[in-house]
Parts: sequence; structure tokens; C-alpha cells
Amino acid sequence: MEGLDKLLKPKSITVIGASDNPSRAGNVVIRNLLAGSFHGPIMPVTPKYDAVAGVLAYPTIDSLPRVPDLAIVCTNAHRNVDVIRQLGEKGVKVAIVLAAGMNTVFPGQNETEEDRMFTTARQYGMRLVGPNSMGLILPWLNLNASFSPVAANQGNIAFISQSAAVCTTILDWAKNKSIGFSTFLSLGDACDINFAELLDYLCRDSKTEAILLYVDSIKDARRFMSAARAAARNRRILVLKSGRTRAGSAAAYLHTGGEIGLDGVYDAAIRRAGMLRVHNTHELFAAVETLAHSVPLRGERLAILTNGGGPAVMAVDALADRGGKLAQLSPETVEKLSEVLPACWSHANPIDIIGDAGINRYEKAIRILLDSDDFDALLIMHSPSAIAPGNETARRLVHVLQSHPRTKRFNILSNWAGENEAALSRQIFTEAGFPAYRTPESAVSAFMHLVEYRRNQKQLMETPVSYGETAANPRHVHDVLNHLLAQGTSHLETHEVRPVLESYGFSTLPTWIATDPAEAAHIAEQIGYPVAVKLRSPDIRHKSEIHGVMLHLRTAAEVANSAQAILDRVTLNYPNARIDGLLVQRMANRSGAQELRISVHHDAVFGPVIFMGEDAAEWDIHKDAAVALPPLNMALARYMVINAIKTGKIKQRSFPERIDIPALCRLLVKISQLIIDCPEIESFDIHPLLAAGEEMTVIDVSMSIKPFDGDKQTRLAIRPYPKEHEQQVTLKDGSEILLRPILPEDEPKHKAFISKVSVDDLYRRFFSDVGEFNHEALANLTQIDYDREMAFVATRQITRLDGQQDEEIIGVTRALSDPENEEAEFAILVRSDLKGVGLGRILMTKIIDYSRQRGLERLTGMTMPSNRGMIMLAQKVGFSIDIQMEDGIVEMMLPLK
Repeated sequence: MEGLDKLLKPKSITVIGASDNPSRAGNVVIRNLLAGSFHGPIMPVTPKYDAVAGVLAYPTIDSLPRVPDLAIVCTNAHRNVDVIRQLGEKGVKVAIVLAAGMNTVFPGQNETEEDRMFTTARQYGMRLVGPNSMGLILPWLNLNASFSPVAANQGNIAFISQSAAVCTTILDWAKNKSIGFSTFLSLGDACDINFAELLDYLCRDSKTEAILLYVDSIKDARRFMSAARAAARNRRILVLKSGRTRAGSAAAYLHTGGEIGLDGVYDAAIRRAGMLRVHNTHELFAAVETLAHSVPLRGERLAILTNGGGPAVMAVDALADRGGKLAQLSPETVEKLSEVLPACWSHANPIDIIGDAGINRYEKAIRILLDSDDFDALLIMHSPSAIAPGNETARRLVHVLQSHPRTKRFNILSNWAGENEAALSRQIFTEAGFPAYRTPESAVSAFMHLVEYRRNQKQLMETPVSYGETAANPRHVHDVLNHLLAQGTSHLETHEVRPVLESYGFSTLPTWIATDPAEAAHIAEQIGYPVAVKLRSPDIRHKSEIHGVMLHLRTAAEVANSAQAILDRVTLNYPNARIDGLLVQRMANRSGAQELRISVHHDAVFGPVIFMGEDAAEWDIHKDAAVALPPLNMALARYMVINAIKTGKIKQRSFPERIDIPALCRLLVKISQLIIDCPEIESFDIHPLLAAGEEMTVIDVSMSIKPFDGDKQTRLAIRPYPKEHEQQVTLKDGSEILLRPILPEDEPKHKAFISKVSVDDLYRRFFSDVGEFNHEALANLTQIDYDREMAFVATRQITRLDGQQDEEIIGVTRALSDPENEEAEFAILVRSDLKGVGLGRILMTKIIDYSRQRGLERLTGMTMPSNRGMIMLAQKVGFSIDIQMEDGIVEMMLPLK
């Protein structure tokens, strides 16, 4: 992390290409540094001037009197490769490159100037921000190393952007709203330092409470998702992602050179990581203001207090459009409000206190509401009124809110309509710490940001439900797919995919193959009517082009005639096409069933992605499908299904049997597992899936396959459960145990395990009295990211009181790696009544072996001097021990290389 420390905590700065010309970036950066009163030395480098802005300049990088922590490179793009080389030779560890235009490949060259610059920096162990960066602002260090015309106030929001123009827009708006920042960094094209590293760093920064990201594109989805999921547990993260349309995605590619991924996939990834996405700068401004002033939302019920019925109706409409929840007033609250409001008040939420309301009426109504528990957030609205002047009303209500003891239980939002005087009223609320909005819609949008963020966080922390092992046979599937690939087959139809699906427990329709119309008619007679006849041809991918599917055939004559007609159309339209016969299927009973479509495609950024919607002739995955990233468990699959229903991608129809959500979730989990197990599958499409209650029947399916050589998990944006680390072990007492990676579903078992660990052992493990672990604490222990953390549980089989077999956890070991994958900190905990059977040694060996396989350089740990058992075990396996009696700790370190 040395490069990031030098970047975000610099003590000295050099500006390469400093200038006395006011129109040059090198001059703007120097003036901003001086205006910000940075406490460290500022060293301009330029051969043209003896001094820049009154600061002594140096003619060359080599002539600098000391090695600066941070270099701001303001030179032309064609000079930057040489500049970076000189900085590297000087020993500089991080540089921000402002120049644009470095990602063009010139004639006769195989790489861009950006590539050459990055390679040069790597030779010297140097880190880069940019190119095409606006620079860096660190308000808490009085550092403005940017060419922004607007400075930043001190605050607790970090803003990281790939767009310099968005940076200046945000800064200008934040200045007007008195919103401050802890870090403000323009990444530009992000050739080196990226979002993932910064999320890892900022989520540990004491000055940062929330993080905002402006994203054009992501270059390393696995690392981004890993960092985002970890950071989102500790910080609120908002993402403004450009390129929502195909045209916008193409423009984003031109801007940063990143791969173009589907917008819906980005949406799913952001939700999966527990972050919140906003869709435009207007929403971002509203969300920033809400974040700057809000407390965590305790629920989703919104109460609206207004002196104007029309604006309140607009707020309710906006709330309904976004899937929000309007609070219901209790009879007690209605009765209390009726005592202080006119008889014609609304008697419901929205609480319309009528247009002639004075300040006292506002005040009394707010006090009654704050005394109740009928809502979670309160939107106070005000339309221009001579009886309740805007500014005076704002000041009085702010005083009421600040003095009421229960205000902090709720999220308070305000909407003072109008311009001029209303702008000052909104400022009164903002300065008091209550977000203020110009329109009802923007106020509701801000509230819904909090709601959606809360939902995403709940998804991040929810304990999944397991339905047991799938009846999967991956080895058989690999054999089938490799056999087809060896024959030169890359596109499979239903009859060829059927053995693959059945190996994973999918229900499919029986299919027969006929060589001619007569055989098709004979098969139909045997299996019963009605039937479907379909063309088999590897040269015609879309059978609909020649009406290659005939349905609801009820007699042998109809079958024979339809089959011959298909063959005739092929001869007419595709005379050279190969024909491999005809498929005959009995028609599925569609009565009371719903036809769905589930597809898997390879996204350019996030790898394999699952899409689901209703089966239709025209199906556009950009707008007709819900999206999810594998791996899925039952909880994540349920979120996908519920989201599909809420957004209308799937309509829950009033059939005799509605879609059975658990059954559909089980099918999605099977699909996820199939994709994880079989990297040869490039894409596949179930069209349709017949959903009738619990029955999920695959009617038609197509699949594309290609050879795969390498680590099958690297193509996934989220690392799945590493089954390869499972291991059967025998303890000293002869009992058999299973060592395996921990699962999110282990939360109840982990809680039961901790309950059987003594208070003393827990104190030695956590260095404090931990008490009872709540859901959030247990989720953090069980819902781990296998890409950066590992926890192995030792489990054994037990018989429950009902006679059923179950599994219990008797020990756990874990290792948490640093982002650079150099060092991991380990811990071991064994059930207190099971010491002396060799379990601690087994767990220690397991975590050491894993750390070596991962390529870590060292394993470290910490315990107390009183924990003699752990200290002796660590010494036996080669740890060096450092006992620090004054601090009451023992540090353990094992070199792994």
C-alpha cells in the first residue's frame, strides 16, 4: 500500500511542467496548491522559469533536493513516458498524469503511449493515476493538486471519478450546498490505480463515511466486486454509472477504453455488492445531500406533512412509481392531530394541514408525529404562503427538530417549493443538517435512494437458505461436452443438451429423433398426440427462419405432411444445409402454466451472467430480463425472482397455480452450479421454461460450447465456493471430521458453535468480552469473499432429536489477506470441550497449506501470553514468537516463501 499512502497522505509534492502561463495546467495546479495552504514542500520542475508563482523552480527532475512523495505530471502526452522514467530513477513512488490522448495506437506501433508509460512505471515500482486525470484534492490535508477551478470543503464523503468534467460539476454544486469531502480524486483512464484499490483504502479511512463513484467502465470485475463487497459492509457507497444505453456504452468506451458491458449487468453487480446506483447527476446530487445529512434508515415507511395538497399528491405518485411505501397513521395519531388541525384536514397520510396553516400549526403537527412510531422518515413540504413565511417557518421548524428528543430516530427530509426566498429556506435546513430539496420528486427520489440502499445492504447481509446438494454429475457433463467438441460441434439443440440438463436434475420433455416423415408419424403414434415436430440442422441456427417448428399436430397425416413441408422449405431456402433428421416431442400441457425464458450469456466485463424474463418472440435482454451474477444460492435467487416480478420482467399471473418461487429459485441455483462447473458452456438459452406450480419443465433449449483451458473460476466476477479445499480428516480419538470452507448458510451452526466456546477462550480470540453475537456479526464471519479471505470449519455428523442426520461445527480457522496478497492474518478457535484431540494442529496445518497455495509471503497472528496452547502450537510449526508483556500480546509470524 506504499503507493496509495504516498498518494493520499503526501508530505511533499513536485509539479512536472509547472508554468507561469495562466492558461497552462502546470500553472493552475501550482496556484491551487498554494491557495490550499499545503503544509509540505512544493517543488515546481521546469527549465523555462527560475520560479513559478513565487516558488523556486528546478530545471530537471534529477535536480530536485529531495525525493517527493507525489508527482503531478502536467507535461504534453508525448513527453510523459520519459518523464515517468526520470521520476522512477529519482525514486518517486506515485504520479498523477493529467494529459489526455495517450491511448491511441500510432501507425507502426503495437502499443499505446499509455501502455509504454505503464510498463516504464512498473519497472521502478511506481504507481500511476490517470492519464486524463483532473488531479487530487485532500481537504483535510489542505491539498488541492488539481486544475479544478473550484476547491473542496472538508467533509466525510470520498468522491472517485473517471470523468474530469463530472468532478468539476460535483465540486461546483457541493460548494453551493456546503457539502465537503474527505478525498476527491479524478482517475481519468485508470491505467493503474483503480476503483478496487481505492475502495480497500478508503473503507479504512477514519475521515471517510461515504464513498461516491463515477464509473465509465470496469477493467477487472473480479477485483472490483471483491473490494466493493468488503467496503460496502463498512461504508455507504453510491455509484453513478454512465453508458446506460448502447450508444452511451460506446461513448464510454471511447472515453476510457474500457470494455463495454451490458448496463443491466452493471446494475446487478452494484446491487450484489451492497452499493446503491443512481442514474444521473440530478439523482447523484440528491443522493449526496441525503448521505451528507442522513442517519441509517430504520424502515421504509414515509410520512408526508404539507400545506398544499397538489405537491403532496405529486410526492405520492413519485413514491408509488419507485416502489416506495406510504406510512399508515395509527388511530391515536389521527386523534391527536385532529385536536390541533382544522376539521377538514386529510385525516390520513399525506397529512395536509391546509393552505392557511401558520407556523404554530406546522409545529404542533410535527411534535405529534415525532412522538409517534407510525413512520420511519418524514418529508416536510411547504408551498409559498403569506401566513407561514418560508424562511421564518424553516427556522422555527429546524428549532423544533433540533430540540425534540426523538428526532434522531427518523430520517427528516424537506421540500420548500419555489426559488429566491425558498432557496434561502432550503439553505437553513441544509446548514442545520437536514437535507432540503427543490421539488417533491427530488425529495422522494432521495428517500428512495435510502430505501434501495437499505435493501441492497439487507441482501448483502442476509443468511441464505440451502436446499441441499444438487444431483449434479459434472464429470459426466464434461465427457459429453468434450465428445461433442471433438466432433466439431459447437452449437447444441434440445436433444443434445438434454443429457447435460438431466445430469443436474432438470426436468425435460422426452425427445425422439426421426430420419424421415414416415418415421416421425410412426413415433407420434407410439407416444400419443398432440406432438411437435422440429428440424435438426447444424447449419440453420434459427429454425423460425423456415418455419422449422410445427406444433399441436394431432394425427399421423398431420405429422407426416408437416415434416415433409419442413424438409421442402429447407431444400428451397437452404439447399446446401445439412439435415440431421427431425425431432418429435409430445406437446407439454401448457394449461395453467407460465412460459419463462432463462438465458446465460458471457458479458465482456463480468463474465457469465444469468438473465430471466417471460418467453416472447421478441426478447431483448437489455430491457426484458432480470439479471444476476453467479454463484447463486437460494437467497440470491429469490432476490432475482422478486426483482423480476417487481419490475414487470415476470408477471405473476392468476393461473390456477401461480409460479412457485422456491421451485424457480432451485432451478436458478442449478443453472448457476452448471455454469460454475462447466466452463466449456459459453451460453445457453431455455426458451421456454414451463412453470406450473412446483413443476419446472424445460421445453426447448439451445447451447453454445467451446474448448476451455485454464482456471475455470477466473472467468467469474465473484469467486464461488471452492469445493476443491474439502478434506476428510481423522482425529486422535478415531472420529472422522470434514474440513471445508465456510458457507453463508453456516450462520446458525456457527452461532451454536460459539455458544460452546468458553468466555475465556472467546476473550483470547477476540481480545474483548464479545457477549452474544448478533446477525450482523455472524454474517461477517460466515459470508466471506473467497477471493480475499478464507475460513475453514471442522464439522462432524450428529443425530438430531428427531432422528435426522445433521452437521455441527467444532472448530474454525480463518486467514484474511491484504489487498496485495502478500500477508494474511490467521486465527483459530476450537470448541472448548474438544481440546486435546489434535484439532488445533489440524486447523493450523490446513490454513498454512492454503496460504502457501495462495502464494502469500507470510502468515501472522496475535494472541495473549496466557494462551499457552496456541503459543506452543505456533512454535512447533515454525512461527517466530514475539512476547510483548507490557502490551499483553504475543505476535506470531511464519514466512511462507
